[in-house]
Amino acid sequence: MKFDSLCVIGMGYIGLPTASIFASHGIHVTGMDINADIIDGLHAGKLHIFEPGLRGLVMDALSSGSLEISSEVRPADAFIIAVPTPFYEDKRADLRAVISAAESIVPHLRKGNLVILESTSPPRTTVDIVAPILEKSGLKSGIDFKLAYSPERVLPGRILRELVDNARVIGGIDRPSAEAGRDLYRKIVKGDIILTDATTAEMIKLMENTSRDINIAIANEFSRLAQKFDVDIWEAIEIANLHPRVEILRPGVGVGGHCISVDPWFLVEAAPETAQLIKTARGINDEQPAFVAGLIEEAADGLVGKKVAFLGLAFKPNVDDIRESPAVHLAHHLQTRGAVVDAYEPFKENAGLTGIHQVTNLEDALQDADIIVLAVGHEQFKDLDPHLIYEKTKANLVFDAVNSWDKAAWENAGFQFMGLARKY
Repeated sequence: MKFDSLCVIGMGYIGLPTASIFASHGIHVTGMDINADIIDGLHAGKLHIFEPGLRGLVMDALSSGSLEISSEVRPADAFIIAVPTPFYEDKRADLRAVISAAESIVPHLRKGNLVILESTSPPRTTVDIVAPILEKSGLKSGIDFKLAYSPERVLPGRILRELVDNARVIGGIDRPSAEAGRDLYRKIVKGDIILTDATTAEMIKLMENTSRDINIAIANEFSRLAQKFDVDIWEAIEIANLHPRVEILRPGVGVGGHCISVDPWFLVEAAPETAQLIKTARGINDEQPAFVAGLIEEAADGLVGKKVAFLGLAFKPNVDDIRESPAVHLAHHLQTRGAVVDAYEPFKENAGLTGIHQVTNLEDALQDADIIVLAVGHEQFKDLDPHLIYEKTKANLVFDAVNSWDKAAWENAGFQFMGLARKY
């Protein structure tokens, strides 16, 4: 199929890069979002997300006219739905944004169009939810228009490269729909494009993130056991991984981000009686921030009234994404134990998090601090000189939750150093 125009619904961490890359490859793209602040910011040349290389790509696409930003869906040859799919408090998938996006396409759907859902969704969302909504147009999926599911499979910090280089899975409600999706993504994707059915593609996405969640869960459980047995978990993992068939991941504060900490619940929701291991792993990772908070409280001999210089709120190093961040949960747990938390997140200095006081520079975080907690291993934190930090703070306790600092160096500078299952 030939595509000259595209409408991408959702200008978030996936939608905006996707729209911009397509716009740079000869397709006229409308980027649509219902958030007025996002629309106004992009019109003013301000990006609401940080991703290496994205600003230049977006600005070039906007200035050339190949990318237009709108608060409304516009007619196009193809539509991509790239909206968030969070979960409710009871861990059920919140598909309201997907439903709203599909409904917004209906008035503009024409014969020969292609609609692709990219949002991570529970199995059968494409065929059981999206297809019936689109067919309210009077058109029949698979006959009058093509419908497919194609999950994003990228890592924050490398999104622009991985959108192009990674293999792409496209699941159609029928074979012609999958082939139409291949024709669209081939304009930007250099990696392999694998065709399957829509529900299999949905399952693949969930399997990928769930398997990683389970692997992190065993690493986090190992860290708890190592703490109990007075073993340095980092040394133990390094040695264990010398085995040619062993690859234990890094433990830490927990698991975050919009994918790995969310997607497994979609499988638990779909088949709770079967997804027992998945549910257990989720429980382990969700409990890890509380476990780390307990270690900090013990190391500090109590937290009531003590000020914590809390370094990092993002869900992983060197990104600004705070969605489902375990560092945020850790900060809240420290507060519930009586600590006064001043958090510094260099990639998002004003995250607007309820109940968390953010400062805009390291010096303000360190001022009058009793404890320094490293919650996210951003490069600028890894490179801190402990001797210089010692001169800027009265804190005498440092807790490294992510194994980013040299214990001996911080102790030589005058700090008491503790960490997650650290001996050396």
